[in-house]
Amino acid sequence: MTEARELVATLTRRGETVAAAESLTAGLVCATLAQVPGASAVLRGGLVVYATELKTALAGVDEQLLAEHGAVHPEVAAQLARGARERCGATWGLGLTGVAGPDPQDGVAPGTVYVGLSGPGVTTVRELAEPGDRDTIRTASVRAAFALLGEQLD
Repeated sequence: MTEARELVATLTRRGETVAAAESLTAGLVCATLAQVPGASAVLRGGLVVYATELKTALAGVDEQLLAEHGAVHPEVAAQLARGARERCGATWGLGLTGVAGPDPQDGVAPGTVYVGLSGPGVTTVRELAEPGDRDTIRTASVRAAFALLGEQLD
């Protein structure tokens, strides 16, 4: 994936690192980055938090937030990103949560995704409404995460 190569090159040039806490992508962000030669210089690690309770246990997402709003919520994505950054000791953290389908989750339609980013002086979240099957939604989510980080690095 071209976006992953560009991201690794930019992070390497800047001397910065990245980590991810992934729900619907279940490690696809980290796996995609790891395919790039030299990724070990920038990829600190990742948390696969597919199960809701692991979002709290591993990434530090607020339990009350999850109880009140469910796992697919913009603030959950922000807290996942912050948790990945802090727990992995990275410059940047990415957090992804959403519904890949085929069925809705907690009343949220498939294709609804929130991508969070946490870094020096910034925490932001982008919402996606991605049509398609599971693979399409997950791949689009990874691309969106890379784009969100790339915008901060420009």
